[in-house]
Amino acid sequence: MTYLWIGIGGALGAISRYLVATAVFRWLDKPFPYGTLTVNLLGSFAIGMAYVWLVEQQWGGDYHKQLAMIGFLGAFTTFSTFSLESIALLQQERWLAMAGYVGFSVTGCLLATAAGMWLSKSLV
Repeated sequence: MTYLWIGIGGALGAISRYLVATAVFRWLDKPFPYGTLTVNLLGSFAIGMAYVWLVEQQWGGDYHKQLAMIGFLGAFTTFSTFSLESIALLQQERWLAMAGYVGFSVTGCLLATAAGMWLSKSLV
C-alpha cells in the first residue's frame, strides 16, 4: 500500500506542477523560470505545513505522509528543474538573472517552509 499512496500522490503532484508552472509561465510571459520558482515556493510552504500537521502533531496515519509529503510534494517541487534552469541561465551568460534566481529560490523556499510551519502551529 505504501507504493500505491506514494504513486497516487506523485501522479497528482506531477500534474499539479505542470499546471501551475505552465499557468505562471503563460501569465507572466517572460524569459525567466517564474513557473518553477512559484512551484518551489508553494511546495516549500506546503511541506512546512504538512510537517507540522503530519509529523509533529501526528495527524493522520503513515499513508497521509506517504501521499502528501513523499508522493505529492516530492513530485510537485522541482529542484532538478531548478538546477537545469540555473545552468541554462549561466550558459546564456545571464549572470544577474542566474544569481537572482538561485538566491531567491534558496532563500525564498527556506522562508516559505518556515512560514508554513509557523502558520500550521498558529492554527493548532
